[in-house]
Amino acid sequence: MEAHDGVVPVSFGFHPYLTLPGVPRAGYALELPTRRRLLLDERKLPSGRTERLEPWTGPLGDQDLDDPFDELASPCVFAVSGGGRRISVAFEQGFPVAQIFAQAGHDFVCFEPMTARANALRDGGFPVARRGEPFAAAFSISVASSAG
Repeated sequence: MEAHDGVVPVSFGFHPYLTLPGVPRAGYALELPTRRRLLLDERKLPSGRTERLEPWTGPLGDQDLDDPFDELASPCVFAVSGGGRRISVAFEQGFPVAQIFAQAGHDFVCFEPMTARANALRDGGFPVARRGEPFAAAFSISVASSAG
């Protein structure tokens, strides 16, 4: 792509850190609509390998997560619940990739909507915006009462 052809690569993401006030990490339950993990090497860089998964619901516990995913379930809604609250992140449009970050020992989880894989500008596979055809992406965050 040359700058004058009116095509712009699109590769960005957001990092909404979520916490449940007054709820220890052991009380967090996750809902992950993931279908494929993008495996990383020992340096935490994309390896090019993947692993098939089924959408998963369960406790966060002491898991240390810093993983990218694609082929997300549809509709794509990630959630964390506990202490009578449920916080959900819905990937509405334009975010086919997610990074999930939950550092062990810390009471937070981050469901990161991404427009492309972390290495897409190097390896390809990113969306583009064209003159007269802008790129659109949206996600929403909701907080609700839950039974848990």
